[in-house]
Amino acid sequence: MTDSGGHPIMFSDDDPMLIRVREIALGFPGADVKISHGRPAFFTKKVFCYYGGSIKVDGSYQQHEQSIIVGAEADERPALVEDPRCYVPAYLGAYGWVGIDLDADTDWTEVTELIDASYRLTAGKRLIAELDLRRAG
Repeated sequence: MTDSGGHPIMFSDDDPMLIRVREIALGFPGADVKISHGRPAFFTKKVFCYYGGSIKVDGSYQQHEQSIIVGAEADERPALVEDPRCYVPAYLGAYGWVGIDLDADTDWTEVTELIDASYRLTAGKRLIAELDLRRAG
């Protein structure tokens, strides 16, 4: 099976990590999901979180199937990249994005905070104000 761009689908809808990420990401105002390059991409006008990624090692791509890729503030990125759970994803890493591997010990509060920070980098002012109102109430 391929997506509309002809890329192979690289995820399973019943993946428990994806189910959790989908629940978190689609909880943000105006959020939706599309398949981009064979992977779920959560967006408003711009993508704020991808599920799954890869890195290039010795000319081959090493998959990080159960991970998220999020945008990171410039001052936060160095600490994230040093974390052993994190990686600099192919293509997007050059633009400040960071990949975080997910597993049975994942701190979902931290994942929510990382997705929130990435959302705030890409969402419009109206959506961010709506999110802040939700959080305050």
